[in-house]
Amino acid sequence: MSRRTRQVGEFLREELSDIIRREVKDPRVGFASLTEVDVSDDLRTARVYVSVLGNDEERDATMAALRSANGFIRHHLRPRLRMRQIPELEFRDDRSMAHAAEIAQAIQDLRNHQGPERPPGRGGAAAAGDPGAEGGS
Repeated sequence: MSRRTRQVGEFLREELSDIIRREVKDPRVGFASLTEVDVSDDLRTARVYVSVLGNDEERDATMAALRSANGFIRHHLRPRLRMRQIPELEFRDDRSMAHAAEIAQAIQDLRNHQGPERPPGRGGAAAAGDPGAEGGS
């Protein structure tokens, strides 16, 4: 990815966030956050990754609303971009935040289940008679 495509992607993310927040009046659009915009090298298409706070039904409704408002969003994007051609927008569901929260919860559950951690060097390889471990023969 070139510097130009990264710059265009970041600018698009900011402008799209503003348009969705201020201009799109569809009640299906819930609490959505644009996490990333990947722009193709020819600047003709942009993948817009959207993270939605809510359950699967709310997520699906928000994604459907954004896809439905694609033309409206591009129309409002045109005066903000100084480009000959406004990229085609492809909205994609980004579940990385939800996935990270699930992993963090699983780690927390494991810590709660295991109890306090044992200090290193006690009951490990040295206690089993491993000569390569600390405190071995």
